[in-house]
Amino acid sequence: MRVSQVSARLFLTDLDSARNRSVLTSRNVTLIVNASGLEDVSYPPLDGLQVVPVPVQDRPHAPLRQYFDLVAERIHQNQTGTTLVHCTAGRSRSPALIMAYLMRFEGLDLRRAHELVLEQRPFIRPNAGFWRQLVDYERSLFNRTSVRMVETSVGVLPEVLQNSDEPNAAAAYCLNI
Repeated sequence: MRVSQVSARLFLTDLDSARNRSVLTSRNVTLIVNASGLEDVSYPPLDGLQVVPVPVQDRPHAPLRQYFDLVAERIHQNQTGTTLVHCTAGRSRSPALIMAYLMRFEGLDLRRAHELVLEQRPFIRPNAGFWRQLVDYERSLFNRTSVRMVETSVGVLPEVLQNSDEPNAAAAYCLNI
């Protein structure tokens, strides 16, 4: 499961798959979001292929949030083909960027955006700093949040808040454990 299809026109993968000509052509990829932190990545020369660089390292204090709007807008505007978002392993930066897109343009809250991406790529694990940035982004978009960060025995983790639409739901559960 190297390439995960998040929606009809949106894919999530790792660096090696993003550099594979057959991966790109079979999925009609016309936009690549490179969140690997590497600036000198070479992709197969394909007509019309555009690349959006996101030069952020996978570190909790790295400023991924400053790219949420730019990346979401570019994904939303890509009408000529599909978009492939990748980082090095397709586990932290790229899923966080896709969750930001899903909140901004699909209207999903962070909890649901995470569930959707996790359904397609079960091993995602954005770092705690990216989670904090996603929580802040959700609050800026919707003036509320569906996730909060809590201290646990294994570090700071995101916790889903009870959904007011689901009164009988468990109060909370931790994500990505």
